[in-house]
This record gives sequence, structure tokens and C-alpha cells, in this order.
Amino acid sequence: MNDPQSRAPNRIEITEAQRAEVLRAMNKPRWRWRVFSEFARTIIYMVVLFLLIRTFFVEAFKIPSGSMERTILVGDFLLVNKLAYGAAVPFTDWHLPAIEQPQRGDVIVFKWPKDPSQNYVKRLIGLPGDTVAMRDGQVWLDGHALDERYVIHTQTAADQSGEEFRWQRHYLVRQAEASEGYHPSRNNWGPLVVPPQDYFVLGDNRDNSYDSRYWGFVPDSLLEGTPLIVYYSYNRDTDRPLPWLTNIRWGRLGDRIR
Repeated sequence: MNDPQSRAPNRIEITEAQRAEVLRAMNKPRWRWRVFSEFARTIIYMVVLFLLIRTFFVEAFKIPSGSMERTILVGDFLLVNKLAYGAAVPFTDWHLPAIEQPQRGDVIVFKWPKDPSQNYVKRLIGLPGDTVAMRDGQVWLDGHALDERYVIHTQTAADQSGEEFRWQRHYLVRQAEASEGYHPSRNNWGPLVVPPQDYFVLGDNRDNSYDSRYWGFVPDSLLEGTPLIVYYSYNRDTDRPLPWLTNIRWGRLGDRIR
């Protein structure tokens, strides 16, 4: 009688090492896809969170000009609270509810009325209904001289005058000046009445600031927020290489804007 084992088909013996290698090969693509999927999901969450924070809560701004010196210096980087006046909802005319109202003396960030793609930072001087004027560089509000300890004057040249100031004629207090004989200049203008839902702003570096004196009022719909702190600052006026590393103003980091 023949041996039954001799009639059985040939068997291929697989070792434990080979079986482990086969399983590893089968699972490897799935493992890679799972890792990639988790990584991509994390990146998406981070981007969405960043956009939400930047749009509705806090945004970073760089200061390119010296119009607010000495309060804010060229080379300062600011974190701006966008919730303060009600952050704008992208692609709509809606705003979130404001948590505070603009006050005289606030430093504010806003979209420039002449070109909303540009952001400006200035000090709020006049609220809706206020009467503002300037005499020899001194600001007057509702008939009283303002005590502006934050202001600096850097130019002693002749007072500037030109056509760019002519817009003021439409807001002039008629009882005080005849509009036909009105000749405003950088240091002498007004009195002007601030319209409803508008604001009048000036730079602290009063002789080197392109502000409401030149281009008019800021509508409340263009307000972006209030600066919180200086999170980074460096001195750009240097010939040293890599000034953003070598000329850091360590003493300004974390300073609050007032």
C-alpha cells in the first residue's frame, strides 16, 4: 500500500520571519496613508485656527513709517486687538458686536479711506459731533486746548499749505470762518465739525504725519482695532548686516501702546 503522504500535493513551508515580512508589506501602505492623513488634518486645523484668530481676534501689523513716533517707532511689530470695535466678517459688510467704543486719545488701526487695502495707525482726536481745530500746532477740541503729552514736533520750517487741505471747507463751522476766505494749512485749520459715524485722527509725530488734516475723516466701518503690545522691534536705521537680528530693541518687547 502506498504511503498517503506520498500522494499529498507539495507544500510550501513559510517561516515565521517570512510571514512577518508579508504582513509588514501588506500593512505598510495603510500605515503611510494613515500618517499622511493625520498630518494633513492637523495642518488644516492649524490653518483654519490661524485664519480665525487673524480675522476675528488678533492680527500682527508692521509699522513702516514714523508718523506715530515716539509712541510707535519704525520697525515696531504690533499685535492688534480686532475684537475691540467689532471685527469685520470677510466678504460681507457685517461686523461682530463691538466690545468697546472708540475713545478720544485711543491709538487705533484702520483701513485708509483713500485705499482700504492699506492699514494706518493714528491717534483718535475727534469723535462724531466734536468740533476740532488747530492754531499754531495746538489742537483745540470743543473750544478747549488739548494737553497732548504724547506729541512731538520735529520741523520748524514754514507752515505748509495747499489744495489737499481744501476738503475741509465743507465741514467748516460757518459762524467762525467764511468758507470763501478759508486758507487751511498744516498747523492752522478749522474749526471743523466731525460728521456722524466718522472720526478725526492725527499722528503723534505731528509735523511728519499724513493724517485727517490732509485726506479727511475715518468712517467707523473702516476701524480695524486697537494695538495691544509691541511683540517685536528692531532699529532699521543702521548699516550693520541683518539688523532684524543684531539691532533688536529688547527694551520695547512687550511694551503696551498707550
